[in-house]
Amino acid sequence: MAYNFKETMSKPERLAPGHRMCAGCGGTIAARNVLRGLHEGDRAVIGNATGCMEVSTFMYPYTAWEDSYIHNAFENAGATLSGVETAYRVLKKKGKISDNYKFITFGGDGGTYDIGFQSLSGAMERDHDMVYVCYDNGAYMNTGIQRSSATPMYANTTTTPVGSKSNGKPQNRKDLASIIAEHDVPYVAQTTFWKNFKDLHVKAEKAIYTEGAAFLNIMAPCPRGWQYPTADIMEICRLGVETNYWPLFQVEEGKWTLDYEPKKKLPIEDFLVKQGRFKHLFKKGNEYLIEEFQKEVDRRWENLCYRCSR
Repeated sequence: MAYNFKETMSKPERLAPGHRMCAGCGGTIAARNVLRGLHEGDRAVIGNATGCMEVSTFMYPYTAWEDSYIHNAFENAGATLSGVETAYRVLKKKGKISDNYKFITFGGDGGTYDIGFQSLSGAMERDHDMVYVCYDNGAYMNTGIQRSSATPMYANTTTTPVGSKSNGKPQNRKDLASIIAEHDVPYVAQTTFWKNFKDLHVKAEKAIYTEGAAFLNIMAPCPRGWQYPTADIMEICRLGVETNYWPLFQVEEGKWTLDYEPKKKLPIEDFLVKQGRFKHLFKKGNEYLIEEFQKEVDRRWENLCYRCSR
């Protein structure tokens, strides 16, 4: 698809300012830029699993969303939009609707990786013509920074606190994009706020206009939960990509494609040291924890490269 940055950024905002999300919130940056993938004249129905974005953008009777909006429970965002998309197809077939609608659901990692995974999996398996967007901030930020299955290894959270008996979350993070790709859906992509947002914009438009089910996984840093200065969000994202912690890739009709390979891969500590949730890893005697983290990043990168080379 042809890409024009100026034209894309000139599109009207579909998520209005004045909501109550935190300054520098990665979730709203993700939502605004995904919605720029919609073509002029097309309308959308937005689903939103309970979480930071829902409670802060929809305060009844006010909403920050310019399109039709449905607040869903944590567990049923995928199922709700599945039903709306099915009803739309029936009504359009009967000639009762003439406008073109697209169906997009947003959910944080708690409502996507964990609580809402069953309905997400069902929607993907049934191949509904919809896009599920996960703004992955790596924890249950809305309810107090509890660990989720998206939380990276050794992160300090309120339910995996660092102390004399704990080095943070002991498990590796779930690779949800790969799991959804195994549902054999038409389109899956992983992205973040990278350079001039081209990667995100192109993948959002492709996801929205691919016929059938599509899934976008977007690393959306949270300054409060990750403990970094608000203005550093783009640098955090850059380091996530350049260290191979957050690879940029897409899967189209089963074909895996690596979208970016660092010319000089940075060590994972460059990404970790910027975040207060990992500060314990840099205490004397904890060097082996960073080594273990690096080994896991390298293992996943090698596996991804193998998939993309087939």
